[in-house]
Amino acid sequence: QVQLVASGGGLVQAGGSLRLSCTASERTFRMYTVGWFRQAPGKEREFVAQITWDGGYTFYLDAVKGRFTISRDNAKNTVYLQMNNLEPEDTANYLCAGRLPTRSYYDYWGQGTQVTVSS
Repeated sequence: QVQLVASGGGLVQAGGSLRLSCTASERTFRMYTVGWFRQAPGKEREFVAQITWDGGYTFYLDAVKGRFTISRDNAKNTVYLQMNNLEPEDTANYLCAGRLPTRSYYDYWGQGTQVTVSS
């Protein structure tokens, strides 16, 4: 079973940047579509970004387009989320998840990493 570890969160001022990493325990991870999600206190979890197994296709939440970039390095079993021009509204626990391309739902979830953006 694939285990995902998210890291890179922290406290940053508005306008700052962070890069999140999602590292998998298994090489089969390179076959997976990977998504980043976030959940703020009192709110439902929401989709942030997604990348296909080869990095050929990415998709973003409208609110983060132009500020966030998802990428991957399959040699390192890692997917990144570069977050620039952060806003207080981006404050949340960020989780990564993986699924086989043939599935419509995510099978594997990491534990999340907290991002806090101060105004």
